[in-house]
Amino acid sequence: MEVVVEGNCYVSGRLERCCVGIENGRISKIAKTLDGDKVYNFGSKLVIPGAIDAHVHFRDPGMTNKEDFGTGSMAAICGGVTCVFDMPNTRPPTTTLSALRDKKRIAECKSLVDFGLFAGVRPGTDIASLSKEAVGFKLYMASTTGGLLVTSLDQVRAELQAVAASGKVLAVHAEDESLRAREAEESLEDHMRNRSADCEASAIRKLGEKAKACRLHICHVSAKNSLPLLAKIPNLTAEVTPHHLLLDTASRLGTLGKVNPPLRRRDDRQGLFQGLKDGKLDIVASDHAPHTLEEKEESFDYAPTGMPGVETMLPLMLHHVKERHLDLGTVVRGLCERPGEIYGVNKGRIAPGYDADLSVIDISAASVIKGSKLHSKCAWSAFEGMHGVFPKAVLLRGEVIVEDGYLVGERKGRDSVGRQE
Repeated sequence: MEVVVEGNCYVSGRLERCCVGIENGRISKIAKTLDGDKVYNFGSKLVIPGAIDAHVHFRDPGMTNKEDFGTGSMAAICGGVTCVFDMPNTRPPTTTLSALRDKKRIAECKSLVDFGLFAGVRPGTDIASLSKEAVGFKLYMASTTGGLLVTSLDQVRAELQAVAASGKVLAVHAEDESLRAREAEESLEDHMRNRSADCEASAIRKLGEKAKACRLHICHVSAKNSLPLLAKIPNLTAEVTPHHLLLDTASRLGTLGKVNPPLRRRDDRQGLFQGLKDGKLDIVASDHAPHTLEEKEESFDYAPTGMPGVETMLPLMLHHVKERHLDLGTVVRGLCERPGEIYGVNKGRIAPGYDADLSVIDISAASVIKGSKLHSKCAWSAFEGMHGVFPKAVLLRGEVIVEDGYLVGERKGRDSVGRQE
């Protein structure tokens, strides 16, 4: 065996003291004991699959003053994320095959983690040409960062039919633009009122009527009243972010908490947290969307929406495991297994045939989150002062890349699409 990892491994839904044998970057065998050319014995530490963050904005190309694939992927792997799916609202937007391939070349040159690239859906998008190389398609039903707004599903009727025919996931920013208010904003409460929970509910209903042939995935669900609507649409999956689980309008964040869809009230985040525990939400994704502090220091009305989160996502969730608010199975399912299943990548499980992406965790070792010590180019966090359990080591395809928060391996990120042979 080329590489053997020994520890308290999360295998088939439970922790088991065992060895994971790795050949050519993939898990080849799991047994009580194995011999290998290189052996990593992590003692009693937990070994879980590397997390998959199915929703990031690494701002590359076009907005690399905020982030790029190098800094974003460094943040990802230091937080135990070994694969990311990047959204299409870059400059230029990823809506053509040439733009998709240009972004892929950039990511291959810079990324420390494996990746998939979303293609944007707007009128005229050549879905068929993009479907073999994109990890999925993204539809924006409300205005947010970038210029991919589609105000009516009738505008993209043919494109939605083509997405359905492709079998790819249609991930949707589900807010009904026609219901969005445009009053001046001075606070998180104002922002929430302008983009009410009714905006989200209306968008979900419209998708259930006009896009139900697609493999629908609702991004960043923000309101507890959306949960019953999700259950009514066949073949639909949904995600929630750590910020919608853990932050609300009472958080004293000002513009740092300005996101789309907005932070809501405490009962919403508590309802979403329970929904995650009950299996009503499939995955947790960060919606990592960094802006510089200078941009966030604009007046509330003009400050851009979005916050970083790829590095803190898994640590925050693991701290809730430590505090017994979540079980480890819920975290592994939501951050590892289900993203891999939904998007069809060979990752997210400790099982033969899967990529040997692993995070090594000392569940007792929580630390205080400090934005200045994180690796995103923006160098701030809305979770400042909260606790997270950061990985002690992270392996990508069997190679240790990060150890004790330091980069020890070489860049080896590659496109995860079409690599299931």
